[in-house]
Amino acid sequence: MTALTRRAWRIGPLVSRIVAALFGSYGLATLFSLAVFALPISKPQAVLTGQLASFAIYAGAVIWVFAVRRASTAWIGLLFAAAALAPLAWSAF
Repeated sequence: MTALTRRAWRIGPLVSRIVAALFGSYGLATLFSLAVFALPISKPQAVLTGQLASFAIYAGAVIWVFAVRRASTAWIGLLFAAAALAPLAWSAF
């Protein structure tokens, strides 16, 4: 293995985690804030609840992405959470 190949093996998972933290966590927080509209509460209360909770969801997802052992586990976890929230977000509108 050359030095460039060894460096790519170390940088690849890090870049994957950064992309998952930036975009995957944002998508998860967005889905959660939309899924709140499926709750039986008034629309203004749903907007406020969704916006406030999305900050915590985003921060928690970013921390979790870097806390898991493998980058693929982070992506799988984000996809499972998004798959669970997607029907609720879709049914709200």
